[in-house]
Amino acid sequence: MEIKFSRHAKRRAKLYRIAESTVTDILADMNLHQGGQEIIKDIGLEYPLKIVVSVEKDTVRVITNYPLKKGRKK
Repeated sequence: MEIKFSRHAKRRAKLYRIAESTVTDILADMNLHQGGQEIIKDIGLEYPLKIVVSVEKDTVRVITNYPLKKGRKK
């Protein structure tokens, strides 16, 4: 499975200090189906990480990724 990042996703990752390796590790463990999907994963930071992807054949395109502040830990 090939994982590509959109320019927007790269900028969001840099802004929020999210390593691309973190996103690729999360996606590698997922069973993704064709089409668009939203993934919310708690990775031990202050906020859960939200990743929006589009899957076509063997290519996963990360559209955006950012901390989901609505799912804030207390």
